[in-house]
Amino acid sequence: MPKVFIIILNFNGWLDTRECLASLAKIDYPNFEVILIDNGSKDAYQLPLTDYRYKIKAIYNEKNFGFAGGNNQGIRLALSEGADYILLLNNDTVVEPDFLTKLVEAGKNNPEYGILGPVIYEHNNKDRIQFAGGKINWNRTKGEHIVINNKKLAVDNIINTDYITGCCLLIKREVIEKISQIREDYFLYYEDTDWNMRAQRVGYKCGVVPSAKIYHKGSASSTEFSYPYIYYHTRNGLIFGSRFGFKPLVYLLSGWIFLKQLIKLAIGYKRQWARPVMHGVIDFWRGKKGKLDGFY
Repeated sequence: MPKVFIIILNFNGWLDTRECLASLAKIDYPNFEVILIDNGSKDAYQLPLTDYRYKIKAIYNEKNFGFAGGNNQGIRLALSEGADYILLLNNDTVVEPDFLTKLVEAGKNNPEYGILGPVIYEHNNKDRIQFAGGKINWNRTKGEHIVINNKKLAVDNIINTDYITGCCLLIKREVIEKISQIREDYFLYYEDTDWNMRAQRVGYKCGVVPSAKIYHKGSASSTEFSYPYIYYHTRNGLIFGSRFGFKPLVYLLSGWIFLKQLIKLAIGYKRQWARPVMHGVIDFWRGKKGKLDGFY
């Protein structure tokens, strides 16, 4: 069986991480190890790693290196130890026992697919599909999850998709050797979409495996619609669009986005939203990448 390294990134979420690790103890895939990266959590808690039947290697960072920086540490370690596949897995997920078997089987039987992912259901509402593929809206430089309410996918074959979310992403070693690791200059958001696009540019497909299922709690390590959330989505969406879309159009779009925020400020509409959007656009114009200054 191919060797799979599962990389889990923790940031101030040890309770979720413990539940995720416990669910991995029940999977039926026999040949895997876990690399646990703590990305500078504020608490000093260190998880006992001998409580699980599988092997866990842990790295404890003194600061937050972002989604890409933390995962890249695990990717380098996994490749050095002979990984055939690498699975990125959010710490606030719970997995079905056969999810990894289904993903690896799909990868082995379909060499044209370089990146694969499961169907992701809501943790607290298992009739709601949170991710059944992703579509890139080039007119808005946005990656949009395909969400399905009160319906289960009755599909056996792999579903082609624009991208697989980094919440749960299986990638083949050969793909990483061709496209390198995750770009760290996004810091947070869109780095997984970028990785998918680079894989497709060298000839691989990205696909959802409907029979593989996991459950996701949501944005546990970042507050949805907080200042950094809005900032990173604005700036990084524009960076992504300028790299893979039509660059002049992206700059025109950025000007329109900025103008809309000025109007919002003038009329007093969604001012708390407008400020981080403007900040993100300005930093895109300035060419500023990486971590947002002043936030942990």
